[in-house]
Amino acid sequence: MSVSYVRLSFQERTEISRRRKANESVREIARALDRAPSTISREVRRNADLKRGYNPSRAQGLAKRRSKRPKVFKLEANRWLARQIAVRLAWRWSPEQIAGRLRLDHPDDPRWWVSPETIYQSLFVQSRGGLADELTAYLRTRRPKRRAPQANRGHGQLTDMVMISERPAEANDRAVPGHWEGDLVQGGYHSQIGTLVERTSRYLIVVPLPNGRSADIVAPAIAETIKELPAHLARSLTWDQGKEMARHTDITIATDVQVYFAEPGKPW
Repeated sequence: MSVSYVRLSFQERTEISRRRKANESVREIARALDRAPSTISREVRRNADLKRGYNPSRAQGLAKRRSKRPKVFKLEANRWLARQIAVRLAWRWSPEQIAGRLRLDHPDDPRWWVSPETIYQSLFVQSRGGLADELTAYLRTRRPKRRAPQANRGHGQLTDMVMISERPAEANDRAVPGHWEGDLVQGGYHSQIGTLVERTSRYLIVVPLPNGRSADIVAPAIAETIKELPAHLARSLTWDQGKEMARHTDITIATDVQVYFAEPGKPW
């Protein structure tokens, strides 16, 4: 099975359509095309029409339009938000504190919501102008360059990942409910929970993990939680590249919900 994601060709989409009409399962189609099951599930979920089903020509056209859609960096488009963040950085607040405070101050206005990763992205990636370069001096670490997250330093790499850049536009725009963000929250020794936050309403679901945070424990717990949701509220899940999601394809197969992964150094 291929572990890297390459865009599907029209011939592959035609084969998916043919095999779906023959009632083949996602795993059977994936095996025939030498693709990950998550890739096939994602393709059908994104491009199938509720009335007409999956049409390869329509799917090809939608994929081309999505690939050409420009993506505007949040702090470049919202200078007022960038200014508020800059002030708090000058107060020596951390990006995590700033993101949390803005969410508390404006719980009903998504225009003020920003992730810590977005702030780091604006500070450390050149050409992402949102915040002035000199503000990196206010970060508590005072590093001119950012270290890669621990999970992305060559240990426990995940396979068959579909990256966040492939997530449907409706999820990015928060226009349609049913797209979730997940995280593993760790407390004291052997204390952890999973969290699922719906991107449109910001509704929070807490997933108990009393027996540990390994992939063998997290994947079934997340899948069972998603199964309890109404179908129209179970569209996608986004997670970081933590090793607890090593069995993410099991979640997709069990729930038909595609799992997307944050890309190193990019906001989500």
